[in-house]
Amino acid sequence: MPTVRPLVIAHRGASGHRPEHTLAAYTLAVEMGADFIEPDLVSTKDGVLVARHENEIGGTTDVADKFPARRTTKVVDGDTMRGWFTEDFTLAELRTLRAKERLPFRSHTYDGQFAIPTFDEVLALADSLGRARGRVVGVYPETKHPTYHRAIGLPLEPALLASLRARGLDRANAPVFIQSFEDGNLRALRPQTKVPLIYLLSGGPMTADKLRDIATFANGIGANTRMLVGGDSAAVPTTLVRDAHAAGLQVHAWTLRSEAVFLPKRYGGDPLAEVRELASLGVDGIFGDFPDVVVRGLKR
Repeated sequence: MPTVRPLVIAHRGASGHRPEHTLAAYTLAVEMGADFIEPDLVSTKDGVLVARHENEIGGTTDVADKFPARRTTKVVDGDTMRGWFTEDFTLAELRTLRAKERLPFRSHTYDGQFAIPTFDEVLALADSLGRARGRVVGVYPETKHPTYHRAIGLPLEPALLASLRARGLDRANAPVFIQSFEDGNLRALRPQTKVPLIYLLSGGPMTADKLRDIATFANGIGANTRMLVGGDSAAVPTTLVRDAHAAGLQVHAWTLRSEAVFLPKRYGGDPLAEVRELASLGVDGIFGDFPDVVVRGLKR
């Protein structure tokens, strides 16, 4: 496990520079100094875990061009979605697709160049990159919509744990965090693995009792930056980092993005100021689309 704090966590790889969740994005992130690369995990029809931010892949691949007839409508965690879903494709079919940039204002230079990687390929890449650089490269998988996947007969957890165990990574000091927005998912995982678990939070009040409860099944929280510091110019830091640490929880902040559309006004257009403020609050990790910016802000 990398020991430098705060950890630099490459959100979907260096996703500000390359199409997200591709081996190219992960490789660039490590070259930029990231301690961890983050694959979001969804399942194929034949039960293979692949790295995509969502199981709907119409916005991040060329699936609409290659499989136009596969478009369908589904309800995922209460949201009605129309598109193309990984669970309707075998791995062999997904291998024919190529990734593209999701956001219109980011570079599309690399659209169509990179394949969708499996989780096993991401683990192998992290090991290879770490060996080549003489340092540990961690992997920070997120289980996406675990309740939904279980309901359709494609549970994520068994395949995730099997892949970690095959590489000797199911241990407390492994360079791995498992994250989820679903506490039921993490509560079920807790007795099955020694890997640190992170409960993702997008908002809402966090009382001392709530944090103590989280500490019964997780090792830390992944907190939206707005829970740590508000987005407007007059906002002041909250006590969440201090309170979570008092409950024995790590705090990883998500997600830093350098573009003006994302950057809170309080930082005056300087993404390095956001990095410095979060570091000053004592966070244990920082997620960023631009890991090079996070590294510079930490003066690594």
